[in-house]
Amino acid sequence: MSATVALPTGRPHRLGIVHSTGFRYPGQVLASYNEARMTPLTTPRQTTLEARIEVIPTASTFRYGDYWGTQVTAFEVRVPHDRLTVTARAIVETYPAPVSKTSNNSWADLSTESCRDRYAELLVTTTRTEPGQEAVALAREVVSGLAPAEAGRAVTEWLSGVLDYVPGATGVHTSAAQAWDVRKGVCQDFAHVPVGILRSLGIPARYVSGYLQPRSDAEVGEKCAEKATRVDRVLVRLMAGVGSQHRPTRWTGPRAGRTGTRLRRGSAAQGDLLRCRGR
Repeated sequence: MSATVALPTGRPHRLGIVHSTGFRYPGQVLASYNEARMTPLTTPRQTTLEARIEVIPTASTFRYGDYWGTQVTAFEVRVPHDRLTVTARAIVETYPAPVSKTSNNSWADLSTESCRDRYAELLVTTTRTEPGQEAVALAREVVSGLAPAEAGRAVTEWLSGVLDYVPGATGVHTSAAQAWDVRKGVCQDFAHVPVGILRSLGIPARYVSGYLQPRSDAEVGEKCAEKATRVDRVLVRLMAGVGSQHRPTRWTGPRAGRTGTRLRRGSAAQGDLLRCRGR
């Protein structure tokens, strides 16, 4: 069992991110209690230099880190309102992805007690990520004869040709099995289905969400998109700390020079803005 991991190198990119979301109600509500996961992470490959979350109507807020290391902003609005707007602003410096990242781990390595104990939480399927027997059976045929590292990429590439990206086809509570049944979905579905399949195959995997900057030639201060290009990814974890990140959603834009920013991570999607309760 051996692995090599390349450290971040190259010229860093500094990105300004503005992400606005919210709710409109049919009438006035008296109060609402919410959590926002809209603050980019600070990791070895990226540093969040500045971040703030603005809430309209004005709300009291506090921050905490959840179990997976995501920064959560909890806030409550205690005045009557018929809409809620949350805007996250951040300045993030990122480094290009390492060029070399390989793993020679075998299926036998992944089946050891030490591996299954270390990555137990990334091997158990949940109601959100359980893909169903049909999807797993077909995936086994796809990865037949491949090493685990190759299998992770093969599954995500295969799914990009099986599932159709159709905005509005699924909702925030759609499970991987439901998305597989209709063979369509959005970013979170393209992450949940492979996460569930890979875990069923014995490969540790988790959900990662972030932003994608598709233009490497953008000038300083130039707006690259009217709408945030938010993507959900699958992070395949192998032994010795080696990770392989895949974006299974179909991409039709330029492939060279893309810069990504990690927003949050976890076992499955939780949504950017989570309504805890209201009245």
